[in-house]
Amino acid sequence: MLAAHADWSTNPAKRWLCCARQRGSRWHVAAPTLLGETQTLFMRLLAEAGGGPVALGVDLPLGLPRAFVAKHIRALPDFPAFLAGLKDKPEFFAVAERLEEISPARPFYPARSRAGVSRDAHAKALGLSGRAALNRACDRATAERPAGAPPFWTLGANQSGKAAIHAWQFLLVPALAEGMPIRLWPFAGPFRSLLAPQSIAVAETYPAECMRHLGLPTRGSKRRQADRALLAGDLLAALERLSAIPERGLVVDIENGFGRDAVGEDRLDSLIGLLGVLNVLAGHRPDTAPADPWIQAWEGWVLGQTALPKTWPEGTGEILPEPQGLRRAQHAAACG
Repeated sequence: MLAAHADWSTNPAKRWLCCARQRGSRWHVAAPTLLGETQTLFMRLLAEAGGGPVALGVDLPLGLPRAFVAKHIRALPDFPAFLAGLKDKPEFFAVAERLEEISPARPFYPARSRAGVSRDAHAKALGLSGRAALNRACDRATAERPAGAPPFWTLGANQSGKAAIHAWQFLLVPALAEGMPIRLWPFAGPFRSLLAPQSIAVAETYPAECMRHLGLPTRGSKRRQADRALLAGDLLAALERLSAIPERGLVVDIENGFGRDAVGEDRLDSLIGLLGVLNVLAGHRPDTAPADPWIQAWEGWVLGQTALPKTWPEGTGEILPEPQGLRRAQHAAACG
């Protein structure tokens, strides 16, 4: 098996890939490399796997907010079907500059910061009840971490909309249209069940979430080389716990804080995301999502996350399971 994690960006210099090859009971982990051409990523991973399955984590949204789906999408069964339908709709990925340009067929906003730009205005332009409706359940704050950014929002350091645009348009939509053997989690089933020969299981990851799963300290800033170097002992210990052997180049990267350049943080995140994938494959975290029909079909989830949102999305007309019931379902899934 080949396991991999892509730390995504619209900037090619900030797209990094970290891979691990399974040999017997151990993983052999290489140093992060530039991801390269987006359109050929799946083919290259399949070739590298040599006929085995590929477990791929991607640091970008895989799913749509349920309020958006409930109001604007009627005839499709799930998010993968929605993505496949975007093959000949490049306008969907054109970021709106003004509020009047926003529509269900062009939901990403804003192209730049200007007067009147706000998430409240964005939600209103999409016919949603308020800014909270832009978020999926997994984007919302939990007891363990603050909220993430909504999928359609493209402004600010923590936005994820631009990564979604690039990966959806140039990787996922073409792959689905061409019938490539990719399976999107959680829409196609539990992650480990998707690992078939000559196929790729793709799951959304969040390195900040993975750090908590792995027990890595969150002190300091990943943007500073010195603070990244302080993680060396914890990263090497996490690799050992996961039966993962780092190649020499990776050890040098870890001990050196992934370099002094501006993309050291991205190299680190590609490794952290990979460790999060290996942690799920080892059975230390569940490979299922909460038993909520919106999550399972449309919103998606973050691989390995068990913390539930403090508040659930509302206004979709669906009766959601009680959080305690979801916890029981997750616990049962984690225990097999």
